[in-house]
Amino acid sequence: MDQHANAFIFDLNGTMIDDMGYHITAWHHLLNAELGANLSHEQVKSHMYGKNSELLIRVFGEDHFTEEEMDHLSLEKEKRYQQAFKEHLTLIKGLPGLLEQAYKNNIVMGIGSAAIPFNIDFVLDNLHIRHYFKAIVSADDVKHSKPDPETYIKAANLLQIPPQDCIVFEDAPKGVEAALNAGMNCVAITTMHSPAEFENYPNILQFISDYTDPWLQGFFR
Repeated sequence: MDQHANAFIFDLNGTMIDDMGYHITAWHHLLNAELGANLSHEQVKSHMYGKNSELLIRVFGEDHFTEEEMDHLSLEKEKRYQQAFKEHLTLIKGLPGLLEQAYKNNIVMGIGSAAIPFNIDFVLDNLHIRHYFKAIVSADDVKHSKPDPETYIKAANLLQIPPQDCIVFEDAPKGVEAALNAGMNCVAITTMHSPAEFENYPNILQFISDYTDPWLQGFFR
């Protein structure tokens, strides 16, 4: 496939920072110890996509919690995650250099994440990287979560770049599927899932373990 991009759009958790284990642990404790879900770590991991409210609905059913209760539980889970992860907060290896290189080569960049703004701000402001991104799409900005393409279509529109000229960076199969549904090619980073778990999505250009992969330099030639 042609290694061309006018824009990079990054998922956040598991893609820019290797934090998904901390999210699973925070959810596992909240769901089991306080809400009585009795789920294994693997079962919790299988629910780790979309908005927090959607995860709660998948586990407990449509009418178990009010919107206000779900908002409260969501924020409580994120506070616990941030407290546990903050001392480990760092960009995945090679990403600082890639962001700077893309910035200097006039590749515009955005974030398309199912995270709430509270978590996106936690990353961007503590790592001082907000200036790289011209578009940020959070859970609060969309009606339909990944694998629906709304997150990535909205990011492309904000960047004013056609979908076919955007490259998505993702760590999750549902995110790769969202990029496919948006008409975008994708680089898959294997922080949480092995290549075999991506079911041969035709929009995956490359699998990488981190951003030091020499293949990525093809975007700057």
